[in-house]
Formats: sequence, structure tokens, C-alpha cells
Amino acid sequence: MAADHDDRWRAAMLRAMAGPERRFLSFDGRDGGRAVEVFGDLPAAEKIAVLVPGSDTSFDKYGLLRGGALRLQQVLGERSAVVAWLGYRTPTLVSLSALTPGRADEAAPALRAFVRELGAAKPAVRISLLCHSYGSVVCGRAAPGLDVDRLILTGSPGLTVEHAAGLRTRAAVWAGRASGDWVARVPRALLAGLGFGADPVSPGFGARLFAAGDGGHSDYLKAGSLPLENIARIISGQDPLEARRAA
Repeated sequence: MAADHDDRWRAAMLRAMAGPERRFLSFDGRDGGRAVEVFGDLPAAEKIAVLVPGSDTSFDKYGLLRGGALRLQQVLGERSAVVAWLGYRTPTLVSLSALTPGRADEAAPALRAFVRELGAAKPAVRISLLCHSYGSVVCGRAAPGLDVDRLILTGSPGLTVEHAAGLRTRAAVWAGRASGDWVARVPRALLAGLGFGADPVSPGFGARLFAAGDGGHSDYLKAGSLPLENIARIISGQDPLEARRAA
């Protein structure tokens, strides 16, 4: 269908996704695309990370999500799996929908259901949610009562709560933001109904902080980077590296 509409880029992405080596738990090519893809050995995994992407993520830009998931799983190593969860209609970056929790409210029930199904299938495995940018808003809306061990926030504009305790989760909440990430300049409250509240890396929010380097908004899972190493350590139950020690 994409080829018939002369959308060659989308057609190429879809053909790549149809490769025999790819493993999808769900797939829907309509309306920008929805997919849940597994990287690593899910049946044998002893640690699982569910990666929830942010704004402007669709099949047209799926390579960015896939690349990050692949790199994270490689650092985590054997007996690990990363699940790239593109299970919602992400907002476009420059839009009112990117400044309100509406899309996150739509997405939260599906994320909650998926994590519960994953937990039921792998009851002895610790699950971490890795939430980037607007994906952290989705995770914040899904968090209450969700049985995960760690909630890791990168490049987050906020979670619509003023303190980590407001998430009502037993998970350890971690947050990191790179010094070059533009999300630091996003206003916390613009007008009534816009913005996402407290900054997750502010001392008053109550999250555990990890060093995230000096990269940009899309660099948290960059190969060889400090944030990638620290995220993998947190998922593995280890303390993150200090910035000076890593250097």
C-alpha cells in the first residue's frame, strides 16, 4: 500500500521490518504505525527493559528506536531482553498535543496491560521501564500500581506529578538529563492544561539521579556513551557511574 501511494521510504521501512530475523509481539502498519519488537532472548531473559519512546516516533523514524534498543541490549548482554514498545500514537514534536497529557492518557492503559502480561509470562524476572521524552509522560500515567522494579526517565519534560511519590509505584524512580538536552528549556507550566509540572531531575522531585553526559535529546542510548552505560547498570541492579569516574 505504501508503494502504491509512492511512499518509498515507508515501503522500505516496512520491507525491512518483514525480515525473517525480526521478532514482533504485535504490529499494525496503520496511522503512523504501532509495533512491539523484541531484542535479545525474551524466553531466557533474567532482566527485561521496556523502552517507551517519545514524540515524533513512527515507522518513518523507527530506525532510531530500533538502534537504541539494539545498543542497550548489547550492553546488557546475555540473559537480557529489550522490548521497543511503540504502542501508541505519539504526538508530533511541535504541536499542542506534545504539551498536554492527552496522548499519554490514551496510551497508558495499553502500556499497563502489556507490562502486566509480560509480568505474568515472566513472573521471576525484574522489569524496568525506560521512558524517553514524552514517553515519560506515558509512563507516569501508567505507573500507579504497576509491578515494575525500576522506572528510568531520560529527557523528561515532566510526569504531571509534583513528586515521585505521586506516581504511586513501588518502582525505584531514576532520572537523568544530558547537559545538551533542549528539554531543560521547556516551561513546566505555560497555561492552564499545558505543561507537565515538576522537573524530574530537580532535587525536590525525589527521583534518584544518574549522570547522563553532555549529549543532546536523542543521545541517551548512543554507542559508548555514559548514559547508555549508566542505564544498563541501573537495569542490572548496579549503581550508576559518576561522571568523573567514567571519564
